[in-house]
Parts: sequence; structure tokens; C-alpha cells
Amino acid sequence: MVVNVAIVGVGLVGSEFIRQVLTTNSQKIAVVAVANSRHMLTSATPLTASWKDDLNSGSSTKPFSLDAFTASLAASKAAHPTVVLDCTSNEAVAEYYPTWLAAGFHIVTPNKKAFSGDLALYRKIKELTSQPGSPLIYHESTVGAGLPVINALNDLVNTGDKIVKIEGIFSGTLSYIFNNFSTLETSAKPVKFSEVVSVAKELGYTEPDPRDDLNGMDVARKVIILGRIAGLDSTQETVKVENIVPELLRNASPQDFMSKLPEFDAHFEELNKEAVRSGQVLRYVGLVDPVNGKSSVTLARYPASHPFASLKGSDNIIAFTTERFPSPLIIQGSGAGAAVTAFGIYSDILKIVERTQQ
Repeated sequence: MVVNVAIVGVGLVGSEFIRQVLTTNSQKIAVVAVANSRHMLTSATPLTASWKDDLNSGSSTKPFSLDAFTASLAASKAAHPTVVLDCTSNEAVAEYYPTWLAAGFHIVTPNKKAFSGDLALYRKIKELTSQPGSPLIYHESTVGAGLPVINALNDLVNTGDKIVKIEGIFSGTLSYIFNNFSTLETSAKPVKFSEVVSVAKELGYTEPDPRDDLNGMDVARKVIILGRIAGLDSTQETVKVENIVPELLRNASPQDFMSKLPEFDAHFEELNKEAVRSGQVLRYVGLVDPVNGKSSVTLARYPASHPFASLKGSDNIIAFTTERFPSPLIIQGSGAGAAVTAFGIYSDILKIVERTQQ
């Protein structure tokens, strides 16, 4: 069984996914369409390694629109199941999911917008994928990139386990920042918060404007996604988010933010000293609490004995405390980057291949 894959958004992640498919010489996945915000390229046969040149040349492309892209896939759907892969972070594309599902297309995506945004859209997607024979939708890479976070949570919920708490460091960026800024290792050289943020930005760990990481909204979206799977009607209004961007810098230009952040180093240094004096470290953590119906994103303190305290680099770590797992089930590993995100996408599409063969 071969599935056709049509990709909207061929930046770092979309391109890496195609590279992985071509490198593994997959006999189960045929990439037959790619599109960016301006052009789309469709083919009756699988695209080859020259796809990027073909898309950029314009000679074989057509102007892109969601309607035109969808219409171009109708013919191929008759021959093979079709998966639409959304590698954008675009809200308008996410809002189009019901149209694709109603047309019989499966969907795989790392785009968080459909699963953390409008609750009515989320419910519509669930409705369209809930019946036997319905199109399938997978979004493992919306939380933890390639880590099996959503798969594990779905297994817990579907087997009737009671979720007591989900707690995790969901941002590779903030993991890197606080793992380097707040440590109990006596041999570690003290560093200023602004310096760690600057290094993270130079390494490409942060968004172009680091405030898009430090404001906690990316973590909040992941908390909403997990909360909804766990049975909560989570929205951005129901998640308490601690924005650690200094208030005076929230409306500054990106350049002014970076230049003036050192003025607030003393504030972060005092927070860290208070934690260290208590034998603890600072970690930026998301929490889903189905028992009390609450979710939050906060800068919290953890003792050296806690798994969150010993985290290294930019790893993610997620702990599921349930009725069956009173000692938390922990998933840890690289939770950011094109390679692991594309891996999560690839494995999701292979799940669709397996399910459509049944």
C-alpha cells in the first residue's frame, strides 16, 4: 500500500521530511505535491530530489491557494489514500482541516493551531475523525517534536487510566536557558540571564524575537493540547501563564529588548539565588491538572533529586502521573529540531499506511 503525501509548507521541517523519505527510499510514501505561500507543484509520479529546484523555477508550478491545492489532489485520491501534511504554523491552514477531512484526506501536522486554538474547530475535527472509516489525523509533533508524548497519553486515556497530573518542560529553548542559568553544580561558572538568552539566540534555539519563547505562549499551546486529550476543555483563557519577559520590555522593539535585558539580570539572579539557597533550581514548566480542572505555565523550583533538575541541553521531559503510574511515567529526549520533528511526522504517516491497509 502506497499513500500519496501532499505538503503545505516546505521550510526546514517539510524539506527535512522529504529528505528522510528519499534517503530511506520508502516504498510506502509518495510525495506528489509541495506548496509554499506562493506556488504549488503537483505531479502524477513521486517527486524526486530536484523538487526544490522545480518548485522555485516556476516553469512547472501554479499559483498556490488552499482551494486550488485541494482540487489538484482529488484525482490522485482515487488511486491511493492521500495524506495532507501541514508543516506551517498558519492558522488559516489549520482552519481548513475540516474541508480536507470532509473530502476524505488524512492529515498529519506539527502545526499546533488546530489543537490549541478555537475549541469549536477542535471539536469539529474530532467529530470528522471519530467514526469507523473516517479520515485519520495525527499530530504527534505538536508536543515534544519526535518524542512519543501524544501517543503515550492517548494510550493511557484509551485504556481507561485516570490522569492525575501531566508536568513537563516542553520548550527546548527554555530548557536550554534554565539548564544553563540555574544549576546546583558547584563547578559551573555563574552566568547572567541575558547572556544565556543571547547565546541561545545565536545558536538558533530561540525564535527571532526571544520574547516569543519567554512569554510562555508556546508552552501554553502544548499544555492546552495535552489538556484536551486528557479530557479538559482547555483554552488560552483557562491556562494561567507566567510571562517572564520583564514588563517594561514587553512592548519594546526586538533590538531594544536584547540591548536592555541586561538591566534585569539582578532580578533573575535573585530568583536563582533564592532557589539555590534552598537546594533547588529554576525550571519553566507546564502543568495539566485534570483532577482540579486546572492548567498552568510557571517558573517553578525543583530539588536536585527531581528529574527536571538534572536535565541537560535543550531536552524536553514530560512526566505522566496516573492511577496506574503513581510513580510518574517519564518521557525525555530531544524535543526540538527539524530532524526529530520530521521523524515524528514520518512515523505518523507510517501509522496511516498501516491503518489504511487493514
